[in-house]
Amino acid sequence: MTQTAPITQDVMTIPRKQAEGPINLVGLTRDRMREALIAHGTPEKQAKMRVNQIWQWIYQWGVRDFDSMTNLAKAYRKELAENFVIEIPEMVSKQVSADGTRKYLARIAGGHEVEVVYIPESDRGTLCISSQVGCTLTCSFCHTGTQKLVRNLHAGEIIGQVMMARDDLGEWPRPGEGAGERPRLLSNIVLMGMGEPLYNFDNVRDAMKIAMDGEGISLSRRRITLSTSGVVPEIAKTAEEIGCMLAVSFHATTDEVRDKLVPINKKWNIATLLDALRAYPKASNSERITFEYVMLKDVNDSDEDARRLVQLIKGIPAKINLIPFNEWPGAPHERSDWDRIQAFADIVYKAGYASPIRTPRGEDIMAACGQLKSATERARKSRRQIESEAGLG
Repeated sequence: MTQTAPITQDVMTIPRKQAEGPINLVGLTRDRMREALIAHGTPEKQAKMRVNQIWQWIYQWGVRDFDSMTNLAKAYRKELAENFVIEIPEMVSKQVSADGTRKYLARIAGGHEVEVVYIPESDRGTLCISSQVGCTLTCSFCHTGTQKLVRNLHAGEIIGQVMMARDDLGEWPRPGEGAGERPRLLSNIVLMGMGEPLYNFDNVRDAMKIAMDGEGISLSRRRITLSTSGVVPEIAKTAEEIGCMLAVSFHATTDEVRDKLVPINKKWNIATLLDALRAYPKASNSERITFEYVMLKDVNDSDEDARRLVQLIKGIPAKINLIPFNEWPGAPHERSDWDRIQAFADIVYKAGYASPIRTPRGEDIMAACGQLKSATERARKSRRQIESEAGLG
């Protein structure tokens, strides 16, 4: 069969050598931090206690220098400072939308940039974080997908985005204040930024384990949602090793259409993906899977599509997030008309599924779903060029 678009870009990225010098403690699991401390002179019998102390300073209090860790002896603090650092991505810029959405441009090691978005709502504050620089996928409706994959982010660069946002929001507890005394401004994490999280599984898992750790940032697994385009072999592992909520970039009800919109469908088609999803809620004890469905005019928005969708997901505890397409320069699609979106939502709702229509947020600063792309890579392409790359030309 002739393929009209690549399933992914070349994912054989050049591994980045570990920089010489002090080791960054951010992103290390408890076990790895313990090993690192022992390797640099911490007595083995003390190592577990030292990990607990340092962990709380970094992830509960947001401390970045060893001198402030007052329950450690001065000589030990000096020893730590000689061998380790506590570093997070650098905030290069911040834009604030008219609706309060914040978009950060974060610089990571090697000078690469990723985008991070904070969305405040009345009952929650959601941070949309990135897992890769660029993206392995070439989904035709997504601006991020027009930026080639550079590399996977390390666990420290992933959890570091959360820490950077907490810095900006002033959310770390103040001296003398308990960790849970103020309402959480950053209460939810969604892995829906740049990249396919399941192509960077180990780093995403380690970062989310840190986010969920009760002695630090302490977010419930039900407040973390990982969004995948359908990397089937990693879905069961996600249930077993992370156990967070799952969202799937579904976007079509036939393989013919999904092959074009989400080319990874050629590797794991709709039937294969749905089989994996049926096992997920049970394995991870999640309540339901979120199906993300971007509304594209005259592509996937008919009544027939809506009826087919509810048949496909039958038996899966689910909600359907309908996403009005967020335009970007040169996009090969248009947003469905509002009446069409409403009619689609009604069919899904009457079939017994929650079908919220996501209110576009941060469109004025290109912070909405599918619009993320680092500023250095935002060179505009012609509509024809993008259609050709996406296999739509």
